Amino acid sequence: MEVQKTINRKDYYGGALMVLIGLGAIYGGSDYHIGTLSHMGPGFFPAALGGLLALTGVLIAISARSSTPSEPVPGEAHSHSLPDLRGSVCILLGTLAFLGLGHYGGLLPATFAIVFISALGDRNNTIKQALVLALGMSVIAVVVFWWALQLQLPLFRWG
Repeated sequence: MEVQKTINRKDYYGGALMVLIGLGAIYGGSDYHIGTLSHMGPGFFPAALGGLLALTGVLIAISARSSTPSEPVPGEAHSHSLPDLRGSVCILLGTLAFLGLGHYGGLLPATFAIVFISALGDRNNTIKQALVLALGMSVIAVVVFWWALQLQLPLFRWG
């Protein structure tokens, strides 16, 4: 009995896209002085993140090859069904909420909104889980971006 290798096309193409984006970030970062680990230049961070993204993409593409054929998920419709757009719509709405609230409300409400709305796109999340996740990420955003990096975006802005 011979085991045939199959390719999960979504993972393969997603990994390839990540490699391309990572290589683009490396190329964009190379326009600036990269420097060394002890004296980082402005191009170091985008180049390092691009390298990590490309490496992750390669690993995802490699893992797309499996030794067993993919089995259909029980209860999943295969023909003539509309795609589930909940996740995509929630992510789009979360991004729009971040843009609007970031401009008119500040960092804290914008961060809370994008995480809360985007978390609702996952059917497995409850409102309570989305609320806890949004609160936790808001605290992290305040500590990292406002306090540590001193981002020039106020925590709250009215109007």
